Amino acid sequence: MKRKRVSRNWFAHLVLIVGVAVLVFPVYMALIGSTHDAATIGRGRLPLTPGTHMAENYVQAWAYGTGERVSGTPVRIMMTNSLLMAVVIAVGKITVSILAAYAVVFFRFPLRMFFFWLIFITLMLPLEVRIIPSYKVVADLGLLNSLAGLTLPVMVSATGTLLFRQVFLTIPKELLDAAKIDGAGPMRCLWSIILPLGRPSIAALFVILFVYGWNQYLWPLLITTEKNMDTIVIGIVKMLGTSESLMDWNLVMATTVMAMAVPIVVVILFQKWLVKGLVETEK
Repeated sequence: MKRKRVSRNWFAHLVLIVGVAVLVFPVYMALIGSTHDAATIGRGRLPLTPGTHMAENYVQAWAYGTGERVSGTPVRIMMTNSLLMAVVIAVGKITVSILAAYAVVFFRFPLRMFFFWLIFITLMLPLEVRIIPSYKVVADLGLLNSLAGLTLPVMVSATGTLLFRQVFLTIPKELLDAAKIDGAGPMRCLWSIILPLGRPSIAALFVILFVYGWNQYLWPLLITTEKNMDTIVIGIVKMLGTSESLMDWNLVMATTVMAMAVPIVVVILFQKWLVKGLVETEK
């Protein structure tokens, strides 16, 4: 029995190692490519060892975003736009979801469950389905090429509302009743009781929504037409151009590595809260 268990563990670890290698190898090649010059990559003889142009490539992409064949937006501007967009989307979605779930769980009002199921139905209507009316509204409000235009239409999250509803259902209502006896109002109960108890779920959802906002492509592509409003994902696509021979692959790969770095850092910093929030949430 012990030998069988050991053999099964080795097989499971082997499968995991192969899966990690398949996922990590392209990232490793992007990192290696960002340390070589464009000529080495263009010849199709990219080695598996780092080159000597790392500092040059990263500084050029960060400060200028232009090379011999590519003229783009500096990475520092694109990353700032992406960071603002991701943070605003994550914070906005969490705020709206908490308020909606708090109202559905702890308040009694007419058509309460009707509105809840109405929110639930929006899970079946992604942004791609309502892209034309959303764009029309944003354009009529004059929000094109603005942070508000990038974030407001994607700030409502039915997923967040469902998650916080499940979390709030596990909180004893006696806590709120005791707080009300002591004179606490609805917002005081939310701030002093509900939010501290739901902190792990808030942190977990923040990580998920931050990555979601950082990776947005379709909506920024439609809303932004000015270079100074490009996000990092849009900037990488524009740098690729239409011809592989007219590309500074070293700058593209340096930009790609920097684009991956921010979500990775956020996940690492919130890893403990992410796991705790996902595990402790009762389905």
